[in-house]
Amino acid sequence: MKETPLSNCERDFLLKAIEEKKRLDGRQTYDYRKTMIVFGTDFGCCFVELGKTRVMAQVSCELVAPKENRPNEGFMLFNIELSPMASPAFEQGRQSELLVKLNRQLERCLRNSKCIDIESLCVVSGEKVWQIRVDVHMLNHDGNLMDAASIAAIAALCHFRRPDVGIQGDEVTVYSPEERDFIPLSIYHMPISVSFAFFQKGTYLLVDPCEREECVMDGLLMIAMNKHREICSIQSSGGIMLLKEQVMRCSKIASVKVSEITELISKALENDKTARKAGRCGFAESMPQQRITALKKDETAVEMTDVSEKATGIIQKAEAPPSTIQQLVMPVPGVGLVGHGVQNSWGIDEDEQDEIEVSDEEAKMEMEQKQVEQGDVVELSDSEEEDVVILHPETADRNNKNTSSSSHQKVPAGSKKKLRK
Repeated sequence: MKETPLSNCERDFLLKAIEEKKRLDGRQTYDYRKTMIVFGTDFGCCFVELGKTRVMAQVSCELVAPKENRPNEGFMLFNIELSPMASPAFEQGRQSELLVKLNRQLERCLRNSKCIDIESLCVVSGEKVWQIRVDVHMLNHDGNLMDAASIAAIAALCHFRRPDVGIQGDEVTVYSPEERDFIPLSIYHMPISVSFAFFQKGTYLLVDPCEREECVMDGLLMIAMNKHREICSIQSSGGIMLLKEQVMRCSKIASVKVSEITELISKALENDKTARKAGRCGFAESMPQQRITALKKDETAVEMTDVSEKATGIIQKAEAPPSTIQQLVMPVPGVGLVGHGVQNSWGIDEDEQDEIEVSDEEAKMEMEQKQVEQGDVVELSDSEEEDVVILHPETADRNNKNTSSSSHQKVPAGSKKKLRK
């Protein structure tokens, strides 16, 4: 595992804050972070949130053959998974030093402390026993993974139910939940781990360190204890020497924290039992429900009774529309408005429009002059509804003599003549 190193400024800031008995999240020296325990739909599925550290534990069982030297005892297996989803420092498929340490500490905390009656897991002596497996998945790493893993594992074991078994001769029958109710495990006590971080060679002490505090600590002390103040396991790492008074003080603090967490687990189990009787269980039910109301009553809505009176009241309360529109914003380019008092939205002023019309007329006159010079058809009038007289080139020679007479011929006002060569 490759941890992201802190800068010198961050390290100095953290150590200075610890000397002044201040922490980044505003906690006191011996305060635990907010802890939440939620159980899934299946038995043995537990989700623990310790601050921003999130852990999920799942318990499963299987019938296997026992050991030859211990034919009446079942098995307890523990597996912790550190995936890159929890932290970029974790590598997939490799057992880091942290992973090995966490697995060993969890086994000492739960299996070596004899918290579960493994002889009750025996089905047929020397032939069939139950193998209980606890898989702990780290979902998010924000420090103190051991405490979160121990809480999730023991809570999942307390919540787990194994199938009932029937024996007839040499046959072993495993009953489904519809046939027989599942049986809980025999748990004597609930050992819980509490971690203590030491700074400045053991001068300063913090409970439940976060990830940044773990990066600058000199040593770590983990004490697993139950609510009866019985120490199940103790382990120190970091290479610092602790005095007897320091260990005793940590054990007293751990006894208080363990009793609080044990009560929290018991309360969570009772709440889950009550929720299952009501038909509500699982992670989705534990989340706060923020329902959306689709239909909202409008005060201006008009009902079918007394329509005329309510309509008259609404019209009287409504404001009169403005006589003229001062400003209009066109959302789409190329769209124009027509109306008296409406600002021109085409981007062309009236003066510019007059200039454009005059320039169009001048261009039209120039085109007509060019057509006359080239011998094209010439229109003598702009009217389109009056008669048009066309002179063809073939009849031009015949009518040369009559041009003088035809020129004196009266042409109706507004008529058109076209000449072609």
